Amino acid sequence: MQVILHIGAQCTDEDRLLRGLLRNAGELHREGIAVPGPSRYRMLLSEAISALGAEKPTPEAREVLLDAILSEDPGQVSRLILSHETLFSVPKIALEGGTLYRKAERRLQAIARLFEGDELQIFFGLRDFATWLPAMLRATPHETLESFLSGADPMKLRWSDLVMRLRRALPGVPITLWCNEDTPLLWGQILREAAGIAAERKITGSFDIFSELVSPEAMQRFRGFLRENPMVSEAQKRRVMTAFLEKYALPGVMEEELDMPGWDAAYVDMLTGLYDEDVWQMAQMDGVRVLTP
Repeated sequence: MQVILHIGAQCTDEDRLLRGLLRNAGELHREGIAVPGPSRYRMLLSEAISALGAEKPTPEAREVLLDAILSEDPGQVSRLILSHETLFSVPKIALEGGTLYRKAERRLQAIARLFEGDELQIFFGLRDFATWLPAMLRATPHETLESFLSGADPMKLRWSDLVMRLRRALPGVPITLWCNEDTPLLWGQILREAAGIAAERKITGSFDIFSELVSPEAMQRFRGFLRENPMVSEAQKRRVMTAFLEKYALPGVMEEELDMPGWDAAYVDMLTGLYDEDVWQMAQMDGVRVLTP
């Protein structure tokens, strides 16, 4: 069985991927692709990982887990999609000890042991630390950024450090990444990649995020373009979407107001430049794919 594990990052997805796949669950189910609801597995997985620790699971652990997660016979499932953005940690301790998700390797190794013999794949959305840190701070009880950072220096934070740690811990597990900033253009591809279906296949909800950024009239015009050009390629669609965003984006949706003490425009630009560099570095890693528009 292929086990697709979408693990965040927090403040990038808000369960959109899961909801998007659940909209297509009926059709996917007929092809052996299971998209269980989160109540069937999130607490269960977290508890199983905590109970397991560094121990080896019992021989029947996988079977018991799948019976609880799936409503169908596990033998009929070829691909299982799980989304759990707090699997590594809850937001308030995401930087505990000054390290980004410091328990990530151990928790992912425990998942791999639970699904031993299955083909585990990791899906992960990234976000510029210039906007991720303020968003995470708002999602926690911390009153100051310094308290949340727990000694970490924003200028030294790198997603590639986390990805490299995961690759070293589980070199056989491929990782698919994308930038949250590109999600409106990539959303259809992200849904298809997670589902494991063909790139040209239609999937419900592929323009959901894009539709939230432009006026209803612009969305109607875009859908008209698609109807008139049914053979248009994904690359051409994205070029048109980019043009529509430039011309018809709703006021304020493309901008994020940052008001962090001590952060001026130059500091934010430096964080963004480091992030762009880091994304390029991850795209060069073995076993890592970075989806781009």
